[in-house]
Amino acid sequence: MKGSVDAVLFDLDGTLLDTAPDMANAANCVLREHGLSTLSDTQIQANTSHGARGLLRTGFGDSLEGKDLDQLRLSFLGHYADNICTTTTLYSGVVELLEQLTMRQIPWGIVTNKPGFLTGMLLPYFPLLLQARTIVCADTTPYAKPHPAPLLRGASILTIEPEKCLYVGDIQNDIVAAKAANMMSAIASWGYIGEEDRPSEWEADLIFNTPVEILSLF
Repeated sequence: MKGSVDAVLFDLDGTLLDTAPDMANAANCVLREHGLSTLSDTQIQANTSHGARGLLRTGFGDSLEGKDLDQLRLSFLGHYADNICTTTTLYSGVVELLEQLTMRQIPWGIVTNKPGFLTGMLLPYFPLLLQARTIVCADTTPYAKPHPAPLLRGASILTIEPEKCLYVGDIQNDIVAAKAANMMSAIASWGYIGEEDRPSEWEADLIFNTPVEILSLF
């Protein structure tokens, strides 16, 4: 496959940034407001990449019945926005990866299901990520992943044909979106993969154990 990738698009949460502690804190604030137990480490690991709804559905369980999930999500977003980068960090190896891609003049960008206003609040804490040639958020197009539209928008902004792009993410929906966009797909196995997930069954083109392994394509 070496020589066939001209650009790399990345998921954000669970791929470039470890946002789990701050997102879990926001979900736990909502759970405590409703008298419920906070999320376990296992639940956080398995659901952070599924966003607010994934964390809240897991935390509320059967108690979600009769509640307005959209309203709970708004409460989550408020808590998260107030403490968006208390403990969030770049994954080990991401700095080297992105610096090398830039040095080798390989275009790279971010395609995330994080809402634009939160992405805009978070990325300034990590100036390297602001060097992305494109940043596509959940509300940039009418559709979010697993629909291919966000990935296709990212490729279009980079002016790279989709089949020459690699998309790297940590959940099955990322792989589904990449395939639908006719992109090569790769699993970031360092991300939020739950104990019950079976990445080997997602039919990704590649699985990387560390960010710097991506450089082997170039």
